[in-house]
Amino acid sequence: MTTSAERASGTGDSTPPEHLGHVIFITAAAAMGGFLFGYDSSVINGAVEAIRDKYDIGSGTLAQVIAIALIGCAIGAATAGRIADRIGRIRCMQIASVLFTISAIGSALPFALWDLAFWRIIGGFAIGMASVIGPAYIAEVSPPAIRGRLASFQQAAIVLGIAVSQLVNYAILQGANGDQRGKIIGLEAWQVMLGVMVIPAVVYGLLSFTIPESPRYLLSAGRDAQARSVLAEVEGKDVDLDARVDEIRTAMRREHKARFSDLLGSRFGFLPIVWIGIGLSMFQQLVGINVAFYYSSTLWQSVGINPSSSFLYSFTTSIVNIIGTAIAMVFVDRVGRRPLALIGSAGMAVSLALEAWAFSYRQGTTLPTAQGAVALVAAHVFVLFFALSWGVVVWVFLGEMFPNKIRAAALGVAASAQWIANWAITASFPSLADWNLSATYVIYTCFAILSIPFVVFFVKETKGKTLEEMG
Repeated sequence: MTTSAERASGTGDSTPPEHLGHVIFITAAAAMGGFLFGYDSSVINGAVEAIRDKYDIGSGTLAQVIAIALIGCAIGAATAGRIADRIGRIRCMQIASVLFTISAIGSALPFALWDLAFWRIIGGFAIGMASVIGPAYIAEVSPPAIRGRLASFQQAAIVLGIAVSQLVNYAILQGANGDQRGKIIGLEAWQVMLGVMVIPAVVYGLLSFTIPESPRYLLSAGRDAQARSVLAEVEGKDVDLDARVDEIRTAMRREHKARFSDLLGSRFGFLPIVWIGIGLSMFQQLVGINVAFYYSSTLWQSVGINPSSSFLYSFTTSIVNIIGTAIAMVFVDRVGRRPLALIGSAGMAVSLALEAWAFSYRQGTTLPTAQGAVALVAAHVFVLFFALSWGVVVWVFLGEMFPNKIRAAALGVAASAQWIANWAITASFPSLADWNLSATYVIYTCFAILSIPFVVFFVKETKGKTLEEMG
């Protein structure tokens, strides 16, 4: 027999709500920000060598232009939670859409290297906002019984955005006869690659007008009738709305507007749960996953693969990323978040070690045939294990693990840490690769290995718990 609280929250019954199709649409629309996140993050992959050639810059300067967007990401992620608490989740999505659009246009039409960097910072701010608002909003509108699967939409959208950007880049490259600086519609191919993002940015903005505001935000703003209506939409007609509203209200009465000081503990700076969120975010990036999405074309060209084939391998890696994400979406609510993370860490450690071994045989700009094959296969296996584990479960954890009273602020800090780690990897890779490509992958292997004891000793399972049970 289920209790009234279980009936209200849906935790006593795993049956999907009758409005499942509508809930999926709402989730997918919100996750469009994740699509733009993935698209904008990865589209630069097709422009790296063209930017290097056009502006005649070295690896260090090139890395800063590529990585500078991540500074905007960190700022956007740090401020999005407070903005969302003040004006609502939907308004945040609409602001991010406008910034994505402006960034795409500016990046496609730069007149100097510095303003290309500026437009990338603007796009980064939008990505940072989307990285926080997407998981938070989806967690707040999802029925608890299927929240893990719906939260996985964010990562599914990210990997789809990555794959689409690589496919579009490949098609544009073919239209320019394999030349990243070849002309298409009066622009160089790499400029068209960056400008095409205008289309999904506008779609994201339009979709934001079709979905409801978060019921938790509505209740905090005193819009009770609208909150009840949204709860009925997403949790079904059999849910006890009075009990569900009371449950959320009780949690809200125990909280206040989160301040940065609320995240601080007495001994180690942040509260332990905040440090765990930061750790999850940083490990997700320190294994070097975004090297595969920002620099894969350049990486494969550096070991002797021609530009057209390197673009193709970037696309196949993105397809593997989608497959792994689909696997995670199937199992995240069945086997739990922690087991997937541990499986992924082990698989990533082995595949990264194989890449390090293969790259140790590099001679100039070539690899022996056998080592080249191992490097290609291991790179795809690495992406597969990341996608079926850390790619999904970190976003699910960050949407679930924090107590209500600090969720938005803590998620913002954790996401900011993720972007800082992402920046460190992205900015350092070209110089590290010039120094020693094999040793670079040894470093990533070490982080994959260290993530195992971190999960075992510090990360608690959140599967099946309501957000209100988190504290």
